[in-house]
Amino acid sequence: MAKTRRLMQENLKLVDLVIELRDARIPYSSKNPEIEKLVGDKPRLILLNKASLADPAVSRAWLHAFEAKGEHCLLVDCVTGQGLRDIYPTVCELLADKLARWADKGMNKKIRAMIVGIPNVGKSSFINRIAGSKKAKVENRPGVTLNKQWVSSDIGLELLDMPGVLWPKFEEKRVGENLALTGAIKDKIMDTEELAMILCDRLRKIAPVAFAARYKLTEADGYDALDAYDLFELIGRKRGFLMAGGTVNHERTADTLLGEFRSGTIGQISLEEPKKA
Repeated sequence: MAKTRRLMQENLKLVDLVIELRDARIPYSSKNPEIEKLVGDKPRLILLNKASLADPAVSRAWLHAFEAKGEHCLLVDCVTGQGLRDIYPTVCELLADKLARWADKGMNKKIRAMIVGIPNVGKSSFINRIAGSKKAKVENRPGVTLNKQWVSSDIGLELLDMPGVLWPKFEEKRVGENLALTGAIKDKIMDTEELAMILCDRLRKIAPVAFAARYKLTEADGYDALDAYDLFELIGRKRGFLMAGGTVNHERTADTLLGEFRSGTIGQISLEEPKKA
């Protein structure tokens, strides 16, 4: 975090605005509180990425919540292309005064934007999509971008990609859970079986129909009354993930649950909603 903080501080003066990517499924939990402090008065555009994986109704509520606070926010998806065409017009609106000053002076400059966000939120995919070529290294795991990168685009933006970083301590347990569930925290440092049980418990409350349909859970199973462990075991048995002696393969069950949630296979699901005013 310290290295990235220094990089941001050193390079903020080189950019005209900051574009912060968050995960549309967890707009609150994927907000790095350090970024807001570092950005200060620099214009900022928030992009809720991976919108195709989130509940559309919940995402609209988030947009209204940001708008009510006077913040500029767009729903985008770097896989489907959703919302990407709205970025440049929104940036121009955000920088209207600066662009007018440039025009008065006859200056024809590209707008420079710093791209920030937590690990695995899709910064590199975003840059590659609007740059029109694969110029930033992309993998579906956190911690791939390790140093800053300047990338040109065809829409008038010069992009400075910064390393994704998590803050040192989560004040709220649920924030840490949400980050782990969406893959912002590396699975290899997590107990994925415990994480999958948390996911089971959450999904049957926030997306009961999609959850039951995906894993063929019925009233006859009594799954509503099961604790998280027994629900996890039931899903493993339903999917046939059994080992010798008929015991459930917990590792395979956990990997399947987490993978199918993260890929949107279970459905469009948001893990958090904006707090009511």
